[in-house]
Amino acid sequence: MTQQKRVLLVDDEVSIQRSLSSLLRSRGYVVDVAPSGESALKAISDRPPDLVLLDLGLPLLDGGEVCRRVRDVSPVPIIILTARNNETEKVSLLDIGADDYVTKPFSPAELLARIRVALRRNAAADETISGQMQAGAFMVDYDRRRVQRGSQEIRLTPKEFQLLSLFARNADRALTHREILRHIWGANAVDQPEHLWVLISQLRKKIEPDPSKPRYLVSEPWYGYRFVSEGQ
Repeated sequence: MTQQKRVLLVDDEVSIQRSLSSLLRSRGYVVDVAPSGESALKAISDRPPDLVLLDLGLPLLDGGEVCRRVRDVSPVPIIILTARNNETEKVSLLDIGADDYVTKPFSPAELLARIRVALRRNAAADETISGQMQAGAFMVDYDRRRVQRGSQEIRLTPKEFQLLSLFARNADRALTHREILRHIWGANAVDQPEHLWVLISQLRKKIEPDPSKPRYLVSEPWYGYRFVSEGQ
């Protein structure tokens, strides 16, 4: 028998709590509700969920800071619920660790579809990636979620780790923009390359001796990017 997935809904509006809890439970999910950022962090510690639905407009501790703190301790998928339509802010949220976002008002079908995609992607990652991989000067430890270049440990955000892991598994092969976007953010992001530009820039700052002259993570003009394992 398949175990029910647990969803943590973080929202301070009672009407949203009731409507989304009812929707999710009708589809077989176990739902916990947290009305604030502080209670969300406690709930994640006490009863780890399989997925977090996180509203941005929370009192005291806003959703962006909650997302950042969750990412320090857990790789759980996070879908942001927001009434804001600022593209720069959305890119920033994806960069600090959110897996997806849904702009209010949204349809129940859209939200449920995004939840299914996030859970599938997370399950696939858990099942297929383990152990360590050496790619030139880099060692990627999937179990401990750490990266080393030689003896130096490189601290990466969850999204940066996911991106470098993808390149390490495809070392010296050019990957298209759409291929990378689909792997990191899902099918909904394939026409939003700005997400990838930001993430590539930040990863280069951490792994390249000179980010202005990449030797490991090189651009393939009009195509995508290639990870050069030996940094030639």
